[in-house]
Amino acid sequence: MDDVEITDVDDLPEMEKAPIKNQDLNFLSLSEDLLSEYGWYLLAVTVLVYLLIQHLSKRRSRVPCSPPTQTPQDAVLVARRQEAMEAARRKMQEELDTKAAIFREKQTQQEQEKRRQKIEIWESMQQGKSHKGTTKHPQTTEETSSSTAVLKPKTDKKSLRSADYNPLTGQGGGSCSWRPGRRGPSSGG
Repeated sequence: MDDVEITDVDDLPEMEKAPIKNQDLNFLSLSEDLLSEYGWYLLAVTVLVYLLIQHLSKRRSRVPCSPPTQTPQDAVLVARRQEAMEAARRKMQEELDTKAAIFREKQTQQEQEKRRQKIEIWESMQQGKSHKGTTKHPQTTEETSSSTAVLKPKTDKKSLRSADYNPLTGQGGGSCSWRPGRRGPSSGG
């Protein structure tokens, strides 16, 4: 450890120290002049460049890189689908047409039945008979079968009072009773 020499820095000969360039920061004053004169222009150019980049990126994302080419197989598949849809539409239209024909047929039958009933009423009126009792609407077999299923048999229930009971006439007993007034002109004088 004896080999190490320690020397003072002060003892070394002074090296020439080169002066530091731009110590006074003159370069900043040059940029200040540039910004103060053209600052708004630089800001506007920066915003326009930013908007241009945004527009181009959106446009690039909208336009596909390679347009899909239709193969003949796809065209055949599309044609089959269209044919199937057309067949389904035709089938639905035929069903609708049959339902409409059935409805029209029922309407004409109902109109004929109404005309027939009106003729019967007119004839009975000409003969002097009442038309209320003679014209009962004939029910079709479907309606009669459904109406018999709906009707319930009457049950024999014993009524609580007799059929001719009227509480206003006083026949029910008791000492108080109400009697209706006389008909005709009053004899008040």
